[in-house]
Amino acid sequence: MLTYFKYHYSVTFMKTEIVTSLKRRATKILDDLNKSREPVLITRHGKPSAYLIDADDFENMKERMQILEGIARGETAILENRVYPHESARRKMKKWLA
Repeated sequence: MLTYFKYHYSVTFMKTEIVTSLKRRATKILDDLNKSREPVLITRHGKPSAYLIDADDFENMKERMQILEGIARGETAILENRVYPHESARRKMKKWLA
């Protein structure tokens, strides 16, 4: 018996606005952005110029980037053998947290 699986791919296209439209319809575009929370690509002369994103989404993205950068620094420290044994790390942390 053969079983066939169907794969469904969701393709979403980002909303795009030309810069002149942004100038004329800024309030409407911002209202739509706040409702949909989907980024808007702003183009100038037909080329991507900027992304307009919801402020909360931007803050969340910054927090995620900081976490990922911290993980990357930790991985680099391990690769460069800049690590401490458990007891040594506890003493150092105690100084910082006191």
